[in-house]
Amino acid sequence: MQTFLIEYPFAICVGIMLLAEVTKHLFEGTMRGVWFQFGGMPSSHSAFVSSLLIVVGTIDGIGSTTFAIATVFAGIVWYDAAFVRSQVGKQAKALNILRQLEEFSERVGHSVAEVFGGIVFGSLLTLWIVSWVNL
Repeated sequence: MQTFLIEYPFAICVGIMLLAEVTKHLFEGTMRGVWFQFGGMPSSHSAFVSSLLIVVGTIDGIGSTTFAIATVFAGIVWYDAAFVRSQVGKQAKALNILRQLEEFSERVGHSVAEVFGGIVFGSLLTLWIVSWVNL
């Protein structure tokens, strides 16, 4: 497994994202009774880009161009998850009031806490895996 992760470090990021998705659905399902819905704690998008930042920073260094690009990409994803997509959810709620024929999903984005939870989740697990793999 370690050899595979050294050869394909992007697999760490994908694994973190999948683990965040499973964790989110278990958490939201057991705590709120809502299973398999958009949004929720932790944000798998935030976990993924946080993991990507750490992997790129570990391999290429924090002074590299790829790390700079990954940082900008992460910022865009975090902003989108916390602010843009939450506005879509508010619009869906208003549309559901105006139009009773078709339900729109009101839970599309993440709260700032959910994005932060994804950042912490992705960062801590990636740091643990990177140290275990010895990248």
